[in-house]
Amino acid sequence: MLITFLIIAVTALVSIYAFNNSSLIQKLILYPVVMKRPAEYYRLITSGFIHADWNHLIVNMFTLFFFGRITEGILGEIYGTAGALIYVIFYLTAIAAASAPSVAKHKNNGRYAALGASGGVSAILFFVIYYMPWAQIRVYFIPMPAIVYAVLYTAYSYYMNKRGMDNIGHDAHLGGAFYGIIAAFLTDPTHGQVFFDQLMHPQF
Repeated sequence: MLITFLIIAVTALVSIYAFNNSSLIQKLILYPVVMKRPAEYYRLITSGFIHADWNHLIVNMFTLFFFGRITEGILGEIYGTAGALIYVIFYLTAIAAASAPSVAKHKNNGRYAALGASGGVSAILFFVIYYMPWAQIRVYFIPMPAIVYAVLYTAYSYYMNKRGMDNIGHDAHLGGAFYGIIAAFLTDPTHGQVFFDQLMHPQF
């Protein structure tokens, strides 16, 4: 749990400081049009530590608080003391992997910029869903199995990404979800058996 708290603390501190510091935001934000040389690739990760406003920050950190601790525990059980380092690497690379499609898509769009930990948090969420598909998740106080939420979340994100009618990074949500599932499969000592066994034995 310690690593999750540290990630939340660092993200909150940087985000809050950046709320009134536009120059810092410009240095850290994901801005594909300037990311045509390796020296700017750091934005793939730093953009995950700044947020648009308090609501954006709180929603992401609230989700990370609940599911990050579970992820940290799972990796600790599998890798022992090395689990903490693997968790950090997983989270940081998830932010980058989730943002990469947007960089490719908007590399010549000077009006596009993105920020927030949503991609990394989405990866954490789907990592947990892989290991606990029938865990209960509440959406606007409505309980549902995690696997059902995963299907609805993916379908909604895909639909909204195709529409392109809002300023939410649905492509990052999809990229993070996919990365989380792949990471869970790769860390799963049973090579997928634990996931399919649980799917075959629903628990409500």
